[in-house]
Amino acid sequence: MRTAYSVETVRTAERELMARLPEGALMRRAAAGLAAACADVLGRVYGSRVVLLVGSGDNGGDALYAGARLARRGAGVSAVLLAPERAHGGGLAALRRAGGRTTGTDGAEALIARAGLVVDGIVGIGGRGGLRPDAVPLAEAAGRARAAVVAVDLPSGVDADTGEVRGTAVRADLTVTFGTHKPGLLIDPAREYAGAVRLVDIGLSLPAGAELEALQHADVARLLPVPAAESDKYRRGVVGIAAGSARYPGAAVLAVAGALRGGAGAVRYVGPAGQAVIARFPETLVSDGGPKHAGRVQAWVVGPGAGDDAATVAEVLAADVPVLIDADGLRLAEASAVRGRSAPTLMTPHAGEAAALLGVERGEVEGGRLAAVRELAGRYGATVLLKGSTTLIASSGGGVVRVNPTGTSWLATAGSGDVLSGLAGSLLAAGLSAVDAASAGAYLHGLAGRFAADGAPVGAHDVAEGIAGAWRSVVRG
Repeated sequence: MRTAYSVETVRTAERELMARLPEGALMRRAAAGLAAACADVLGRVYGSRVVLLVGSGDNGGDALYAGARLARRGAGVSAVLLAPERAHGGGLAALRRAGGRTTGTDGAEALIARAGLVVDGIVGIGGRGGLRPDAVPLAEAAGRARAAVVAVDLPSGVDADTGEVRGTAVRADLTVTFGTHKPGLLIDPAREYAGAVRLVDIGLSLPAGAELEALQHADVARLLPVPAAESDKYRRGVVGIAAGSARYPGAAVLAVAGALRGGAGAVRYVGPAGQAVIARFPETLVSDGGPKHAGRVQAWVVGPGAGDDAATVAEVLAADVPVLIDADGLRLAEASAVRGRSAPTLMTPHAGEAAALLGVERGEVEGGRLAAVRELAGRYGATVLLKGSTTLIASSGGGVVRVNPTGTSWLATAGSGDVLSGLAGSLLAAGLSAVDAASAGAYLHGLAGRFAADGAPVGAHDVAEGIAGAWRSVVRG
């Protein structure tokens, strides 16, 4: 499992470690890892041109010490000092002893244009509110240059704790981060500025409670239900799907498609799209009597393609089993009914739906995804899966937020979310908690999208058909 910790937690761990080490040892340890990563990017260090963008914080010191190592290996290293009087003294001395040069910001853009590698050490993890005006031209020059850009700990201009980006920020090809991932490296919009991320172990002792966690294959494999020798379709769980309408029968078909591949033993469908569902999936148990008369289920999925059928949504919310609410169901569900439920509730909005529920603009959700998912979970007393370029899962009780590392931009296609709803709902019926069902469902859904797309456009039905292969890939490791 990949974990990310807040700036405050990292700073505390760094102080505790520095108290046990000789002065400057921790920075030199970080610089060694940074220099090794830079050397890998360059391929051939001797004769290469390296430009360091150096601010006044520890990230600037890391860059200077790493630059000294590269200079000793024959690179031509120039450090652009944004605040010469506050640059790290030990790092400056090390760079100059190794033959590196220092300069101010005048003429820096020309230096950057000729570089083979630019190292971003402008702002550290404590930076807030975007870049200062004097740093903006350097970030923009690095973006225009042909050089590879390596960020120290995280790209300058992004918020380490929230993933927010306010104004111009450095776009890195590689971010070398120390001790642990920071939340901003895993959450968009900041994540797209980080490029590939390389974690350097510097010996930090971190607490058990992380800010974010991203499941990996082995973690998801442990969550997935496996039938026992005595299992039958009812013991494996039955998921009810209340979805679709005369206008949107396909939503019901796609939700059922996801549910049939999600580990439950049977799928019950209620709604006006029964004929379309049976024609595509004859194994589905179809009822036209409404949720109360559908038979026993262990979880419900309600909302995909539901149109204005508020009565069905209310009926499902009154059931004493886990419920997943998606799409139209999010709009139709009474907030008080969601908060008043005793059984688990999982809500799966995209950014636009989340914005409507919170009463804010969509851009506010997209720019502050971590705050939005936490706010929704707390406001509705539910687990919330916020879909998008970074899918986040938060529970109503607070604590660690999960971020899904799989997926592809090709999943931005009509009906893909309906497949995810059915899949996650089936995992709920199979006995997973709301957080685990959301996490495993998003992971498999993203992986299925990757497999189905393989670099080309796909439809939602292709994603559903890819779930079995994704499941096998996870289980087999």
